Amino acid sequence: MNPLTEMIHGGATTADIAAYLDSLSGASRRRLIESLRRRDMAALFDRVEGAPLGLDHFVPASARPLDEVIHYGKNSLPAFTTFQKRFCKPPAAHQGVLWGYNHNPEIVQRPLGPGYFVARPGEVADTPVWIDYHLIPPDKPAAWPTIHPNSYRLSRVVYHKTIDRMRKVSEHVSIGSAFKKDKPIGAWFMLCRDERA
Repeated sequence: MNPLTEMIHGGATTADIAAYLDSLSGASRRRLIESLRRRDMAALFDRVEGAPLGLDHFVPASARPLDEVIHYGKNSLPAFTTFQKRFCKPPAAHQGVLWGYNHNPEIVQRPLGPGYFVARPGEVADTPVWIDYHLIPPDKPAAWPTIHPNSYRLSRVVYHKTIDRMRKVSEHVSIGSAFKKDKPIGAWFMLCRDERA
């Protein structure tokens, strides 16, 4: 059992967990996140309820519009469990939200599509940021893939009508739970922001 798993299921406080993750290098944080299992993520999501979280966790305030910020992800699915969510600030006319998509290996990306989303303030206090797949960005950084609706190809199965409700774990780490039609679907994922951002 790794130290993070022991902290999640032991007596560590959420402040202890955050301090431990903040003390690590970016590579070490990612390795720990990628070792978590479904039950670890479910327990951690419940543990960190109430921590303040804003859009600037995902894209720092200093970033310029359309500058990409990468978050390395680990989900609770049985296969293809590592991925990236890539975020950016939109131009000034679209302030108050972030744009983004899911970046996966080509074997996943081709049939699934990019899974574009808009990150916005949440509608309930216990999940302060929502990654909303109902909303599709009207534009994107030049290097990002073609924008498709989430009814496209197998996107319909994974992203269509989904909202990921997010909670903060530490300075670089957040955790999400996937919802469809206001109901949790029993899937969680961790995000670890690139330490260069």
